[in-house]
Amino acid sequence: MSSPVKSFAFLDLEATGLNHDLPKITELCLVAVHVSSLENPETVISEVQLPRVLDKLCLCVDPAKPITKEACIITGLSNEKLTNCQKPCFDLNLVQLVKEFLNRQAQPVCLVAHNGFFYDFPLLKAEFQQQNEELPSSLLCLDSLKAFRQLDQQDSRYQEFPKGFHSLPGLYRRLFGKEPIDSHYAEGDVLTLIKVFMHKASELLEMGNSQYKRWSKIVPMYSTGIASKHNN
Repeated sequence: MSSPVKSFAFLDLEATGLNHDLPKITELCLVAVHVSSLENPETVISEVQLPRVLDKLCLCVDPAKPITKEACIITGLSNEKLTNCQKPCFDLNLVQLVKEFLNRQAQPVCLVAHNGFFYDFPLLKAEFQQQNEELPSSLLCLDSLKAFRQLDQQDSRYQEFPKGFHSLPGLYRRLFGKEPIDSHYAEGDVLTLIKVFMHKASELLEMGNSQYKRWSKIVPMYSTGIASKHNN
């Protein structure tokens, strides 16, 4: 069965902290792949290769709020580094870049992020709404964490899942027998996600309709007013 989606835009965000910190984005990466590259992957010595045709948008962002110590350690990004490199905040220019990037892809487009329904999509929506902007309501979203979990629940070999079993590094180690490269660099995580997705592409594309959620149904992580008070 052919996929109704023509382009998959794989997304990863790095940020100042976790949900309860009302985080701001410090790094954003989108890598778009046409569905044909997922349906007909190239292999070298039986290992799936990244598609040759990829569109990338990778940007560092000044969050205009302190990055937590834990996030600094994990991502390697600090307020000092972003300030010294004169990175702008999440502004209308960035909004327009994301919109145009998605608009360039064959339609319809689906955003894919690991744990996206809980973190990446709500955070991106909150940042857009702070600029009084929005992505098209028809844009589809897929949480690869949720999708992989459902795939494994259908597999009789697995009765229960240990902690980290469906984390992105955990999936990569399980599927490829080695550590992922550049974890917690937004681009590194996106490329890891694409490789993992491609390994199970036929199953994931087949179950896609039951897993997609429209962008209009994504609830922002926080409201503009709450974020402004928290940052002051």
